[in-house]
Amino acid sequence: MNRSPRVRMLASVRSAEEALFALQAGADLIDAKEPFDGVLGAVPPEVLRAIVSAVGGRRPVSATVGDLPLEPKRLLPAIQGNAECGADIVKIGLFEQPFVAGGLRTLAAATAVPLVAVLFADRSPPRHSAIELAAAGWHGVMLDTADKGAGSLRDWTDEVWLAEFVNEARAAGLLVGLAGSLREDDVRPLAALGPDYLGFRGALCAGSD
Repeated sequence: MNRSPRVRMLASVRSAEEALFALQAGADLIDAKEPFDGVLGAVPPEVLRAIVSAVGGRRPVSATVGDLPLEPKRLLPAIQGNAECGADIVKIGLFEQPFVAGGLRTLAAATAVPLVAVLFADRSPPRHSAIELAAAGWHGVMLDTADKGAGSLRDWTDEVWLAEFVNEARAAGLLVGLAGSLREDDVRPLAALGPDYLGFRGALCAGSD
């Protein structure tokens, strides 16, 4: 995926029907995720295959592996399963801190599918993580929130911190995204920081993840 000056929209969906709605709404990246099964709940394989089929190559599809610890022996089968279902990108939550650099490198080296790390603003994410992720061979990094009922990304971070996060990720050559209960009035100030993607779900549907 080549970067463009325009900030693109990542839309999290939990079904093929939602994927089609997201396409019609102009989403640039379809993100398969089950919000009722954890922070980064994974959709079942048959649902992921249906989402990939519905998108039909018109946009890239990302998928999550669930709320798993950073253990290659547990993550690699989940990553491979997502890839076999047609996911173009696999998102992995980095819940433990500090990260184990060896684990990051092992995961990136063992799979051909691009890996995107997800950090959580409401769980005190470490600074300068982009440098470590890039050195380990990861494709990108997203900053999200774990507790969707406790405020949006901008409630947990200030503009200076967010700008540093985006700039460091870009300088490291990583794809960078921002998400976390974003609302319409978040778009302009966050887009001004220059991320590749802004992620949405709650703002696109009646419910909220």
